[in-house]
Amino acid sequence: MRPLSYARVADVDSAIETVTQSRDGAFLAGGTTEVDLVRQNVLRPTLLVDINDLPLNRVEDLPGGGLRIGALARMSDVAQVPAVRQRFPVIAQALLLGASAQLRNMASMGGNMCQRVRCSYFRDATSPCNKRDPGSGCAALTGFNRGHAILGTSDHCIATHPSDVAVALVALDAVVHTRGPGGERAIGVDDFFLLPGDTPEREHPLEHGELIVAIEVPATPTARRSVYLKFRDRESYEFALVSVAAAVHTEDGTIADVRLALGGVGTKPWRARRAERSLLGQPAGEASFAEAAREELAAARPRPLNAFKVELAQRAIVRALLTLTNGDAR
Repeated sequence: MRPLSYARVADVDSAIETVTQSRDGAFLAGGTTEVDLVRQNVLRPTLLVDINDLPLNRVEDLPGGGLRIGALARMSDVAQVPAVRQRFPVIAQALLLGASAQLRNMASMGGNMCQRVRCSYFRDATSPCNKRDPGSGCAALTGFNRGHAILGTSDHCIATHPSDVAVALVALDAVVHTRGPGGERAIGVDDFFLLPGDTPEREHPLEHGELIVAIEVPATPTARRSVYLKFRDRESYEFALVSVAAAVHTEDGTIADVRLALGGVGTKPWRARRAERSLLGQPAGEASFAEAAREELAAARPRPLNAFKVELAQRAIVRALLTLTNGDAR
């Protein structure tokens, strides 16, 4: 038995102070899977601070058409907000494809962003894992890695980030707002997720006691025509093998603006910037889409069990773009 304390707080400052004062304290919110990891002996906090009562669950309009989403807004609630469905359908679709209805009713936006990887070796406390035990090695490198990453990998980790909505937020240049012992910060969502490199145990730049308070989605007219496609082993309640968040604006048959991000293939939600650059100014057609997809996946480092993801990701990009430019987005 290990001692584990629990505290419930009602305001942000108390939450930050309580966690900061405990060297091994952690925030507890819907979607973090913190309790699961404690039960599996993967994480060993001495204090869990329940923040579900904090007043951080509102979705507010911003001047110009953007949105500010409270970190504790439930995924199911955000997916049904008219402004989200109309201005950012890719977010609503990603949320609805993210989990079962029961989980969406409990999971928070901030908790979903901060959930840990679903790599079976990370969650098995007896297997070598550099995320869980830095320097112990990565069992996935030569183990069962069919669902692992092919982009952004390192010799220390190839686990994928599991969030669906994070992929949509990366495509839309969202900003994560935090508050901590050092004050307030605004972090671009693409910078919020870190590549494993030599420090795979560090997945985001949050300091101890720093709390996500909101996610800001800037006004993006292109996002009104957007889609989230998810490809997985089964139709429901499964993590993505490959997913695509796409938004496109065309003028006279030419791509004037495009946003692309991939899930299931990167060690972080993957902004497909090579593909975006390749597409700008090109005809909105299958040949251009396929070429851009090939350029993006050229940097892939697949392993025998997940090499299929290279072609699957390319096909997924093409299908998402065709869906939008052929007028079939739903």
